[in-house]
Amino acid sequence: MTELGPEVDTTPRPLPVRTRITGRTVALEPLHPRHAADLWRAAQGGDESWAYMGYGPFPSPEAMARFVGDFASTHDPMVWAVRPVATGMVSGWLSLMDIQPKNAAIELGNIWFAPVMQRTRAATEAMFLVLRLAADDLGYRRLVWKCNALNEPSRRAAGRLGFVYEGRHRAHMVVKGRLRETDWYSIVGDEWPRCRDAVLAWLDPANFAADGTALQGLASIREGLG
Repeated sequence: MTELGPEVDTTPRPLPVRTRITGRTVALEPLHPRHAADLWRAAQGGDESWAYMGYGPFPSPEAMARFVGDFASTHDPMVWAVRPVATGMVSGWLSLMDIQPKNAAIELGNIWFAPVMQRTRAATEAMFLVLRLAADDLGYRRLVWKCNALNEPSRRAAGRLGFVYEGRHRAHMVVKGRLRETDWYSIVGDEWPRCRDAVLAWLDPANFAADGTALQGLASIREGLG
C-alpha cells in the first residue's frame, strides 16, 4: 500500500486581524503612518540594522514616511509597530506573512528593530506575542522563520526561540543587487507548547535580576522542560 502522510484538521485557519497586542514590556500596534516620525528617530545611527532587509536605510523622514504608509496598507505581510514600555517610543516593526490558512502555515518575518531595541526583553516579547497569536489564537500548526544565510544574528534568534533548522535555498533571490541564499526554520505541531512555555518562563520577572540581567537563558529553560 502506498504510504501517505497523517490526516490532519483541514479547516482553514483564520486570517490575522489588525489589532493591538499588549505584553508586559512591549505593545504591538498595527503599523500606521503616524508611527513614521518615531521610526525615523529610532533609525538614526543604525544603518547597519538594515543590512539584510530588502529595504532601507531611508535617506530622509519623508522617505521613511512614504515607505511606512505603503507598508501599513498591506494585508500580507500584516505589520505591527513595536513600542517598548521602557521608552514609550516606537522602535521597530515585525509582521506575519506568507499567510496560508488552508495549510495552517504562517511566517514571522520582516523583523526590523532599531539598535536601541535589539537584544532586549521587549524584542523577545514582541516576537513571542506574534507567534502566540498565530499558534494559540489562530491555530496555525507551522510557524516559519526565514533569513539570509549570512545573517548570523537572525539565525541565532531563530534557534533561541526554538525554531528548527530545515535547510538552505541556494541562490534563492536577489536583494539590493546581491545574491541571497536563504535559511529556513520552523516550529511545527507539538513543538510549539514547549517553545511557548520556555519563553513565558524566560519573560517572567522572577527570571531577572535588579539590573535587568536574565538569571537563566532561554535555551537552558527550554532544555529543562524536556
